[in-house]
Amino acid sequence: MKFNSGKLKDKKAVIGIIGLGYVGLPLLIRYSEVGYKVIGFDVDKKKVDNINNGKSYIAHIDSKKIQKSIDQESFAVNDYSKIEKVDAIILCVPTPLSIHNEPDLSFIIKTVDSIIPYIKKGQLISLESTTYPGTTEEELLPRIESTGLIVGTDIFLVYSPEREDPGNKNFSTNTTPKVIGGSTKNCLAAGISLYSPVINDIVPVSSTHTAEMTKLLENIHRAVNIGLVNEMKIVADKMGIDIHEVIRAASTKPFGFTPYYPGPGLGGHCIPIDPFYLTWKAKEFNINTQFIELAGEINTSMPKWVVSKVIDALNCKEKSLKNSKILVLGIAYKKNVDDMRESPAVVLMELLKEKGAILDYSDPYIPIFPKIRNHFFSLESIKLTPTNIRAYDLLLLATNHDSFNYKLIQKNAKLIVDTRGVYTKEYPNLVKA
Repeated sequence: MKFNSGKLKDKKAVIGIIGLGYVGLPLLIRYSEVGYKVIGFDVDKKKVDNINNGKSYIAHIDSKKIQKSIDQESFAVNDYSKIEKVDAIILCVPTPLSIHNEPDLSFIIKTVDSIIPYIKKGQLISLESTTYPGTTEEELLPRIESTGLIVGTDIFLVYSPEREDPGNKNFSTNTTPKVIGGSTKNCLAAGISLYSPVINDIVPVSSTHTAEMTKLLENIHRAVNIGLVNEMKIVADKMGIDIHEVIRAASTKPFGFTPYYPGPGLGGHCIPIDPFYLTWKAKEFNINTQFIELAGEINTSMPKWVVSKVIDALNCKEKSLKNSKILVLGIAYKKNVDDMRESPAVVLMELLKEKGAILDYSDPYIPIFPKIRNHFFSLESIKLTPTNIRAYDLLLLATNHDSFNYKLIQKNAKLIVDTRGVYTKEYPNLVKA
């Protein structure tokens, strides 16, 4: 039996998207934009209510786009029994690490187990969550076939890794090429039918394992190169060389060089996490991924190196870190987003707090410090006024939001530690880290 792609071509198919975060919500909007009815699923009732009321809870996603989706008869629920009403199911749930840096598939497994009673013949299931090679075949397929449905004949299974980059205005859901791997040839054909109407460029691969490995390679490539440039930053700093000037100069080479930029550590839902998914799986094959693990060690050590630069900067002003008032600029994991997942700024705050610093933060995207795993500060964002800036012994630039007034900061700050290379000129009150 082949997948019935006619309903997709006629836009009569109902799309189900499970997990309405930074990946699932843009997908819901995109399918609605081109004329599909979408049912969004999320265990967070607040998200469900916001969507049904046409309100966005993600900074870079306009509420008007959500309202337009609602006007197109799309809606959100936290009732998995509605899975019976959809033709395709797209899973966009988190895949974090455990406290021992091992893959945590609990969100995937719990979700699949929850929908199993409601799946039916002819449906397509697509997993988009980042994971190790083998997850689709080892975890999803047996659970699906436990219902008596045969994958590739009665029901169709694909893996198509998400490639969302929150806040990136150059690439949207539809303009970012989509990699798809199927459990069988029929499954792959079904996956192509599902994504072709909403994605401009489809990239089919030979298997779900290949698609899973592709996602890991993309992010490990970045993690390793960021680790390299972070190590280069430390070496350049000892030599009195500005690494950002070096990167700008090297970037003029029109071939053979791709610029990567150092920072206070890695953040986000992919780059700090994905390498561990492969290193864990590789041990099953008696392979030690030394190169990847070394890059990870360098990247996770960067917050401590930044703190040492903060201590040195204060020492030069004859001040100790203990009881110094420090304002952290930006606590999102990257600029121009409200996403704090694995943010290195939070790690910096924890390290500074342990050493007795008095902390505040300023971030226009995060007005109140949220409750996040293992980290919590009872703080609200400080407005950047000349008076407020002058009240701190040091400003630590952790996330370089475009909305910060950097001239105002430089003019009024007693001391700045810049971890992002924002300031290209030298100033008496500036330390580059």
